[in-house]
Amino acid sequence: MTAAATAFDVRPAGSRQLAGTGTLLRFALRRDRLMIPVWVGVNALMILSMPNTLENLYDSPADRAELLKDTAGNASFRALIGPVFDDSVGALTAWRVGVYAGALAAVVSLLLVIRHTRDEEESGRHELVASGMVGRRASLTAALLTAAVANAVLALLVTAGLAGQGASGALAFGLGLAGVGMVFATLAAIVAQFTESARLARGLTAGLLGAAFVLRAAGDSASDDGSSALTWVSPLGWLENLRSFADERWWVLLLFAAAALLQGVVAYGLAGRRDVGMSFLPTRPGPALGRLGTAGALAWRLQRGSVLGWSIGFFLAGVVYGGLTDGVADLVGDNANAREIFERMGGQAGLTDAFLASMVGMLGLIAALYVVGSVLRLHGEETSMRAEPILAGAVSRLRWACGHLVIAFAGAGLIMLLAGLGFAVGYGKEVGPILGACLVQLPAVWVVGGLAVLLYGVLPRAAVGAWGVAGAVLLLGWVGPALDVPQVVLDLSPFGHLPKLPGGGMEWGPVLVLPALAAGLVAAGLAGLRRRDMTT
Repeated sequence: MTAAATAFDVRPAGSRQLAGTGTLLRFALRRDRLMIPVWVGVNALMILSMPNTLENLYDSPADRAELLKDTAGNASFRALIGPVFDDSVGALTAWRVGVYAGALAAVVSLLLVIRHTRDEEESGRHELVASGMVGRRASLTAALLTAAVANAVLALLVTAGLAGQGASGALAFGLGLAGVGMVFATLAAIVAQFTESARLARGLTAGLLGAAFVLRAAGDSASDDGSSALTWVSPLGWLENLRSFADERWWVLLLFAAAALLQGVVAYGLAGRRDVGMSFLPTRPGPALGRLGTAGALAWRLQRGSVLGWSIGFFLAGVVYGGLTDGVADLVGDNANAREIFERMGGQAGLTDAFLASMVGMLGLIAALYVVGSVLRLHGEETSMRAEPILAGAVSRLRWACGHLVIAFAGAGLIMLLAGLGFAVGYGKEVGPILGACLVQLPAVWVVGGLAVLLYGVLPRAAVGAWGVAGAVLLLGWVGPALDVPQVVLDLSPFGHLPKLPGGGMEWGPVLVLPALAAGLVAAGLAGLRRRDMTT
């Protein structure tokens, strides 16, 4: 507010602090009208497809009881997925997807909050908005309300979709997922007060989410009933200890509410004590003389943290999945349906090779998220006006763009290579075939990246639609085989054309055609970038 407007404003101080919240909330929801439906829809579909899959896999109480027994005795799978507390289809659904659905809700929530707080300050748009009739804490409130809307929609979809398995369990599970999302939304609001960079805020909050996953995994590996102290430290551990569909512990929801409320109060207090655009941990000044002589060097400086984080994550994921490989046969046992699912995901090979191929394929799908995020860094640099002073000099658009694209496409190769090395460390066998299987995923990953380049270069306003493409590919690859989706539908994804390695036969046709397709998409996107107007 201006000084004159504040002097004659008779409203209470608290309401002045929130002036304009409704308008900012509507604006945020309009900006996220694609992102929120896509990622909430992907999460909900992943959850709601699971009961049918489990009923096909374990169609009798005896089979489900045997699964319960096998899981309780397998510390590795408890660390990966968590303990299971009942043999009902609803309880098995909450067990199978709970940790990962909660993590996805947390990721979406933290991205939304940082986008509408620190991103806006970093770009200078917040200062422009705040110069009008907008309260000091209105943007933070609108960001948290946006995350609350996304989590509420997810909770509603999950509750309605799983009500047939038990209304109380469905409600508890839906509220638990929303609770995880809001805990990390308010945590992101705090982190955003301490950093001047939105990129660093996202990285730190994602690191805290990773720490929560590790703590839960360590606790669950040590205890088969979720009672470990390490499990209770993590919000993801609270979600499993809510025990949806298994004599729900409703009081656990109070932990989510208390944590979100406390963190929200801290975030509001910090937001009122700092200047716009500043932070409590200011960025260190750079050297007096610049050391970034090329556009590629600048791109690497901007994206190196992301590459490092993804590299560590993929290596550790490979180690974990590799370590689980020897125990998969014991867990599946004589269940023909479970074996069939793995073979549809990983090829008609032995169970061990099918499991390895399915896990490698899943990491390939996740690598598509990396390449989309890395490519869209171009869009972020342009819309935040940081690209304009660079392009005003001797740097051409293609040189500027290619600096980021090299990191995007080569970085995808690096993280898949490290995933293969992680598998080799965890499994200790078949090093060459596993490395080859990981690298075979790259052509499909590059096609998704090429689509992102095409959207950014030709239709920059629709560039964020690349996240929708990545989400659709992830959904087809993750849920499609479990639901026995027709092959013609699976072939809509570039991953549906890849050979199933290790164990299957090598097919050179798709491995050669897909990179050519990716190159064509990138070329078309760069051609569009050369011809269109830049955001100024």
